[in-house]
Amino acid sequence: MIRVAAVILAGGEGRRIGGAKPLRRLGDRPLIDRALDLARRWSATIAVAVRDPVQVPSVNAQVVEDDAIEGPLGGLSAGLRFAQNENCPFLLTIAADMPFLPPDLLNRLWIGIGERCCAMASSGGHAHPVCALWRTLALDQLDAYVSSGERSLKGFAAHIGAVEVEWPAGQDDPFFNINSAVDLAEAEERLR
Repeated sequence: MIRVAAVILAGGEGRRIGGAKPLRRLGDRPLIDRALDLARRWSATIAVAVRDPVQVPSVNAQVVEDDAIEGPLGGLSAGLRFAQNENCPFLLTIAADMPFLPPDLLNRLWIGIGERCCAMASSGGHAHPVCALWRTLALDQLDAYVSSGERSLKGFAAHIGAVEVEWPAGQDDPFFNINSAVDLAEAEERLR
């Protein structure tokens, strides 16, 4: 099996849901705890990437602070450094607000990555760059990308030649993410 670290991207402000998104409860558990359970399916080397550790107080995992790059790219950068420090040549990123990720996420991304630096999940014709498998050597290309003024996670994935791995979306899209109270209510309904 491949040596892969898993990092949960949880550094967003969550303004549309009223803040503190990783701590919002779905069912009887915070979203961050659900994300940790998912990450443990794929790796024993896990961290949570946040802008500030107060975003996930008392989380049962290592916490890494986003690098000084705005948006999820800062979390990816911190995650790649974490994976390198743990001697993992691959990093699986997932989002704290996607509680229904498919069990075959890592396996399908691993098959898809081939010799590329990144394989990202896609469903219904939409790429999900927060759910991706990255070679840690992608870090070597990050500074040049950021120096060009770009900050898009999807743009960086394209810059390094990412491949998309498609899942069927349908009514129960496994990459459904929670951004608002309406989304949270829909997720609650899916749990039932």
